[in-house]
Amino acid sequence: MSSMIFEHEATETDRDQVATVPPEVTARGVNCKRVVTTDVGLSIPRDLSFEAWERAGRQLSGLLNSSSWWLGDWLVYGKSHYSDRYQRGIQAAGLSYQTLRNYAWVARRFDLQRRRAALSFAHHAELASLPVEEQERWLDRSEQMQWTTKQLRAAICAERTGAVGNDTPNETRRLVVPRNRLPQWSEAAQQIGIDLDQWVLSTLDNAAKRVLDTEDALTVDA
Repeated sequence: MSSMIFEHEATETDRDQVATVPPEVTARGVNCKRVVTTDVGLSIPRDLSFEAWERAGRQLSGLLNSSSWWLGDWLVYGKSHYSDRYQRGIQAAGLSYQTLRNYAWVARRFDLQRRRAALSFAHHAELASLPVEEQERWLDRSEQMQWTTKQLRAAICAERTGAVGNDTPNETRRLVVPRNRLPQWSEAAQQIGIDLDQWVLSTLDNAAKRVLDTEDALTVDA
């Protein structure tokens, strides 16, 4: 980050690394009118200017978005390189395995070269269950239209509804679901930032496509 506004509060173990700290980050205790990060929150000067406060918010938002990708890539790497020990690393780090699994799922669905810096992790998570061609189309539209995640979700739903056709009524069926499944499904949908109904539909559509594609391939081979 070329123009840092954050300084992590130094500890006895990391003061030896002071030479690697960018010059714009000053030592603890100096009234540099910067937002200082600590392990438990932010230390904000009383007379911080609005411009500095606004800049801090942008950087915090960027860090939050980037950290989702970082953690997803971290878990993917750990699982592929330390299959027998990576869960121990997760426990030592004190991180939620379910959350990391969701991050890793999105990270696997988007290679590093395909990730759009102008869009959030949540935008990508919204599209993770779609085929690559569809992902690219919606990513392009999201960038061009500068959609929020909510607007992207609404556009996808609108297109799916329109694809049914006005003359074709939606078929309603009641699906009996064991009660103990719903909390897990809801958590999975919440972790990637979409509604439960949409998560269920996307998951079922994706599963159906994989099965049908496999059957088509077997038919051709035969």
